[in-house]
Amino acid sequence: MDIIPDYRARIYDRYTTEKLPHLLELTDAEYRRWAAACQHRLRGWLPSDREARCLDVACGHGNFLYLLKEAGYHNIVGIDVSPEQAAVARRVWPDVECANVLDYLPGHVGEFDLITGFDIIEHLHKSEVLTFLDLISKALRPGGSVILQTANAESPWGGMHRYHDFTHETGYDPASLDHLFRVVGLEGFEARECGPYVHGAASMARTAIWKVIHAGLSVWNVAETGSRGSGVYTRIFAGRAQRPAKPAPHHYGTASVESTRLASPTAR
Repeated sequence: MDIIPDYRARIYDRYTTEKLPHLLELTDAEYRRWAAACQHRLRGWLPSDREARCLDVACGHGNFLYLLKEAGYHNIVGIDVSPEQAAVARRVWPDVECANVLDYLPGHVGEFDLITGFDIIEHLHKSEVLTFLDLISKALRPGGSVILQTANAESPWGGMHRYHDFTHETGYDPASLDHLFRVVGLEGFEARECGPYVHGAASMARTAIWKVIHAGLSVWNVAETGSRGSGVYTRIFAGRAQRPAKPAPHHYGTASVESTRLASPTAR
């Protein structure tokens, strides 16, 4: 029997049917519940301008497209490599393409104010990751933001989330994602936990318990290493960075052109 060179096409063609069948029939209430939790986690990170051009890569069944639509954004596009997931997402928002992100982004340089990717970067091979991030950086307008959510290797449960999906190829923690963002020229990195938040009695209890657990994890980290690390311990986390609003200045040698001119005997 021949070895399949790339398993992804075989799996992604029926990814929803065979792994996530419950997502085929999401209700409006389920979309609203996810959107409320996500909006809480991303507070202050979304563009203030509702005319902002937004791209959600690996948009799945359209959860984040739903959030953007309900928040008043309308200049939105989603892409997903899975035909099934793209079809589900179109029920939420019509402008969804079935496309590979590495093929799509080169045709959209400098176009977007916000690019989001929920649970995509861990699906990429290491050889693809920097290409992916380079393309995102180039597709952002100056001052634009990228937000990625992924499994958190710093969490005690990070390994479970990393390996529960056969198509996961890589794992990250806030420090490694920050490093990769800086490699491709993005700046201002922030990381946030994706844990419980208060929206009722049960979630209030979960949030209180999580705070106690979080404190214990901090103590564990300090006792073992002398540092609390990033302080981001949930099994998934969100990271945000921005394309610089202005290009970084280039310095040639140790003196500026002006100082060299003034130091030249012929300039006096």
